[in-house]
Amino acid sequence: MSSSLEQLRRYTIVVADTGDFASLAKFKPQDSTTNPSLIYAASLLPQYQHLVNDAIEYARKKSNCPHKQLELATDKLAVNFGIEILKIVPGRVSTEIDARLSFNTEATVKKALEIIQLYKDAGIDTEKRILVKIASTWEGLQAAKILEQQNIHTNLTLLFSLAQAAVAGEVGVTLISPFAGRITDFYKEKSKRADPYPPSEDPGVLSVVNIYNYLKKFGYKTVVMGASFRTPEQVIELAGCDLLTVSPQILEKLANSKVPVSRKLDPQSAGTKSPYKEKIIYDQKSFLWALNQDEMAHFKLAEGIRKFTEDIVKLEAELSKKLKTQAKL
Repeated sequence: MSSSLEQLRRYTIVVADTGDFASLAKFKPQDSTTNPSLIYAASLLPQYQHLVNDAIEYARKKSNCPHKQLELATDKLAVNFGIEILKIVPGRVSTEIDARLSFNTEATVKKALEIIQLYKDAGIDTEKRILVKIASTWEGLQAAKILEQQNIHTNLTLLFSLAQAAVAGEVGVTLISPFAGRITDFYKEKSKRADPYPPSEDPGVLSVVNIYNYLKKFGYKTVVMGASFRTPEQVIELAGCDLLTVSPQILEKLANSKVPVSRKLDPQSAGTKSPYKEKIIYDQKSFLWALNQDEMAHFKLAEGIRKFTEDIVKLEAELSKKLKTQAKL
């Protein structure tokens, strides 16, 4: 029998959630995603110091202002990792916008354009190979709308609710990443549950299923990439989702498993499985209210932005040290 990973690939595009090139080469995913936490962790490893040093050199050549140098080095490092990943995967890489810009539409658009230009300068076909990753705040969703109109494709991350997904569909987002594992974390902690949920009852899995069926029922072009998994069972339960982005640890377990995998999600049956009779259209006020009323989504969105920000700050601290060291040489 084929491995669970091979079976999964019959129904779903498998994406690697990592900045580690060795894992990408091993599992040969179609696409790859990164985030500030992954970039920070990878940047500390000896084998990736040439990417860090290149970013430092680039920043020093472009500006004499320490603050601007740090910004340039941070952006260039994220793009350097993205370029290396694109040498391994045949599809797209998602590069994340600074989480500190999550509530600023104009700044998010500006930063996205800068990131895209860095890729273009490296000869990358950004329309086919790059997704700009943005937090699913109202401001982030509006930035995505502007970028998509300029043929810059977006991946809306930190997505925990149907409200976020519905707006993403309306504004024409290319891809959304509902975070199954973090949703499950919230409900396990809230209920003090020790045992894992059965996969078909897992709240994170059910959220992705609900979002997938809604978007397919109403014919949105936005594709769904389930993310943030805690167990192989969660992944298997979402077989048939457009894409699933999975950590190397869980990919390894799936590759070594013979558990049968069958299609769970199907665009053909989404219409009958979604309970919604018509589209839900949000303006800013109704969106913010819906998010406020969803305790889990409201909390996890804010928490995710804070955590990504923490790792950006850690990364900047490391780059700042290197910039100062090189300035003395």
